[in-house]
Amino acid sequence: MFPFLLLILLSLSWRISASAQPAEEFLRCLSLRFHNSSSIAKLVYTYHNSSYSSVLKSSAQNFRFTTPSTPTPLAIVTPFHASHIQATVYCCRKHGLQVRTRSGGHDFEGLSYSTAYKVPFVVIDLVNLRSVQVNVEKATAWVESGATVGELYYEIARKTRTLAFPAGIGHTVGIGGQLSGGGLGSLFRKYGLASDNVIDARLIDAYGRILDKKSMGEDLFWAIRGGGGGSFGIVLAWKLKLVPVPANVTACTVSKMLEQNATKLVHQWQSIAHKFPKEIQSSIAIARLNSSEDGKMTIQASYGSVFLGSIDELIPLTEEKFPELGLVKEDCLEMSWAESILYGALSIIGLPLETLLNRTQKSALSQTFFKAKSDFVKQPISESGFEGLWPKFYEDEAKSAVMVLVAYGGKMDEIPETEYPYPHRAGNLYSILYVVNWEEEENKNSEKFMNWMRRVYSYMTPYVSKSPREAYVNYRDLDIGTNKFNHDKGSYTEAKVWGLKYFKNNFDKLVYVKTNVDPQNFFKHEQSIPPLF
Repeated sequence: MFPFLLLILLSLSWRISASAQPAEEFLRCLSLRFHNSSSIAKLVYTYHNSSYSSVLKSSAQNFRFTTPSTPTPLAIVTPFHASHIQATVYCCRKHGLQVRTRSGGHDFEGLSYSTAYKVPFVVIDLVNLRSVQVNVEKATAWVESGATVGELYYEIARKTRTLAFPAGIGHTVGIGGQLSGGGLGSLFRKYGLASDNVIDARLIDAYGRILDKKSMGEDLFWAIRGGGGGSFGIVLAWKLKLVPVPANVTACTVSKMLEQNATKLVHQWQSIAHKFPKEIQSSIAIARLNSSEDGKMTIQASYGSVFLGSIDELIPLTEEKFPELGLVKEDCLEMSWAESILYGALSIIGLPLETLLNRTQKSALSQTFFKAKSDFVKQPISESGFEGLWPKFYEDEAKSAVMVLVAYGGKMDEIPETEYPYPHRAGNLYSILYVVNWEEEENKNSEKFMNWMRRVYSYMTPYVSKSPREAYVNYRDLDIGTNKFNHDKGSYTEAKVWGLKYFKNNFDKLVYVKTNVDPQNFFKHEQSIPPLF
């Protein structure tokens, strides 16, 4: 049986260019190390396997990286057990292949399933490692990296209405990727980031060892909680600290157009929202639309908030802190915390909680072609600054563009920026996420959309953080710098260009950790932490 299976696998990849040899060697190596040789045919997909393309695209969220010109992996491994990952790591090291690890496929630049380097690589897709175990009594959960944020939320909600986890509202995002880089969500002003609430982990390092918090040591445990994915190892599972929430929370939305004083309200919000009580998470989504009155284009600012309390508690709070918004009861709904996630993500009321299990939900950042960037704001932007920005949203490329402002303050002001790799803490009024997306038929002109995004980013330069201009690693942006493939002696200098923007002064400690745990730089990609040679 064993020789026959190996023959089948090798025959699947016999036409791989220059590439036949690495493929054969890799597959032969895997077959020798898998404990059950018959499982390899179910777990490994190569170019000429009929399911290869569908598996590759199954959780590719940014369609910019699913075109015919996109480099594709030599093989996709979909492990069911840690031993499958250990075997894959061993064989990739032995045969000089790069590894890309995918949990939900939401890396904005496709780095979890593609590469800009012209080298053979293997994708380890964690889709089969997605169990979630919630312990209500201890307020903890163990979650495997292949689970989505929505699958975690669903398991929590299935057992209790009064516990939650402070990750993001994008329920199709892989939990492994989100925890690796931070994790902003509707609870972060109260409880910090998702990665701030990790209390243990199980990781496979570059040598194939399985390490937990104790055996990996304080420095590595520090680094994996916000230091970006793909640099230090493959995290199998995370132990999370769950947080208390009321049985019902309040979610509100108020939309204002330019003709309804939107510019002045956005300007006022900047100086107010970061001072709200920790129980209020406030954001503004800015996009263009056609005015219902005359059909002309205008700008709409949609104010969203989630409050850990009732409508009757929130209304007087808002009237005191931000009366100009004019929030009234009719703008708000009470619901469970899990329901508020669906409402925040999809703006639809009454969806069943099972919707959280949908791994293929389409959004502005999922199942579409898009480019995104991020910023942090430390001083209020003037009204004239916003007025100069609005015309860019009237350009053709901006028909599906959005700009999201997320208020900081609260717990984020209390956590020192060196306590975790994510450094964007006190001193930030809010963060900005910019997104522009387009349809498949427009992708041949994708550069015009990319250039629109870069023009907006350039325009915003005077108004955002400086020295460095900060960015959020989970909103990956290769425009701000990349590593060279060979990672020669200049790689630290190159990496520091983007590294300081993501991690500020924590970058050097991340380099120190990388040098200690992966000095040969096995885990690497275009924006991975480099070792010091």
